[in-house]
Amino acid sequence: MVRMAEALVRLEELAASPIVSTLSSAFRDAGYELALVGGPVRDAMLGRTVNDLDFTTNARPDDILRIVTPISDAQWDIGREFGTIGARVRGEIVEITTYRADTYDGLTRKPVVAFGESLAGDLNRRDFTVNAMALRLPEVALEDPTGGVEDLLTHTLRTPIDPAVSFGDDPLRMMRAARFSSQLGFLVDEDTRAALADRVETIDHISAERVQAELSKLLGSDDPRPGIELLVDSGLADRVLPELPALRLEADEHHHHKDVYEHSLTVLEQAISYERERHPGAEPDLVLRWAALLHDIGKPATRKMGPGNTVTFYHHDLVGSKLAKKRLRELRYDGDTIKAVARLVELHMRFFGYSEAAWADSAVRRYVRDAGDQLERLHMLTRADVTTRNKRKADRLAFAYDDLEERIRVLAEQEEMNAVRPDLDGNQIQEILGIAPGREIGEAYRWLLELRLDEGPLGAEEAARRLREWWASRPA
Repeated sequence: MVRMAEALVRLEELAASPIVSTLSSAFRDAGYELALVGGPVRDAMLGRTVNDLDFTTNARPDDILRIVTPISDAQWDIGREFGTIGARVRGEIVEITTYRADTYDGLTRKPVVAFGESLAGDLNRRDFTVNAMALRLPEVALEDPTGGVEDLLTHTLRTPIDPAVSFGDDPLRMMRAARFSSQLGFLVDEDTRAALADRVETIDHISAERVQAELSKLLGSDDPRPGIELLVDSGLADRVLPELPALRLEADEHHHHKDVYEHSLTVLEQAISYERERHPGAEPDLVLRWAALLHDIGKPATRKMGPGNTVTFYHHDLVGSKLAKKRLRELRYDGDTIKAVARLVELHMRFFGYSEAAWADSAVRRYVRDAGDQLERLHMLTRADVTTRNKRKADRLAFAYDDLEERIRVLAEQEEMNAVRPDLDGNQIQEILGIAPGREIGEAYRWLLELRLDEGPLGAEEAARRLREWWASRPA
């Protein structure tokens, strides 16, 4: 809850910080206005950590650069066309932007920059009222022309102008509504929500890269559920992540009390909990979170009705892996992220065979080999995938996975399993069998790897003997 007296004290402390006071003095001495704007003002009032310092001014970009150069050790003007100059002041990055009065071209939805003349005008063009507050410097006066303080007090997300106009100006603001509802824990007001639902098709004008950035920020929040639910309920997800709403009507054979959509949100929440437990203080793990959210997206395509109204989803893991790869490619994620998420989706069901019958050491080795560098994430995803309300079943699965992790640990200590490879390399195979480089070397190498996985390390002499026997027994 926001307490105004405390919020004002935090704003005064922020204004008195060395970086802010240095900048405010420099702009005042040069005869220009300066204000801290948007996120840092909002977060300071909420008592949240202020990470980024964004300023706005009536100075034009050339003037900004001239003012900050003597008080900074680095400057850049990559945003000059939008009126933004960046600088490093007292070791921290700041951005200063000329007052804006954006219009949009109506086709590509890219902003056509028009510099504004007033702080109030600049604030009115922003996305939400809680981001449209500014702290005038150096006088430390709060500027709030759109009612942001009131919306902070009521935890409400609302656009400064008619939401239909605001979303028409920049449809990405609809994605930002979902993201901020999760990041801040605020509710989107009814008019804003209605306008969002009416204009979902306009998100098609936004580049995949910009949509991806908002989805990543949403998934990286402490509680992604509210934002995801807004995307699905409004219809936005049908256009940017259609595999997710497709899960809503699918019954899950493991979790009869929930549809697959609800189950997937719960798995995401539990995966985040495991992530925090195992890696406290670390940056959000987007690979794990994407895998948790998408792990069952293969179910609609594999759903079959069986005797007695039973439902099966055979091979949904393999189908889901392909769908996840396709969706993340369309969202322009990098290759490593796509590969890792797809692999986790493919492997997320593998453990359930272990819970039904204990594996031989060879099966445990294959589990580790197939997971590769995603093993730790697979541990967390598999545990998170247990959402049953049957305590006995949940305990049985948890105990089984505890046992599997312990066996992996013991085998790893015994065999350095993280680097499992055959006892002989390609050159040794070639020498022992007296053959030239070619396809047969690869066949022999794979056979030795399977032998190693089945029986553990044999040593070079025994491996050579077994290799010769295998080679002699091969069909001509």
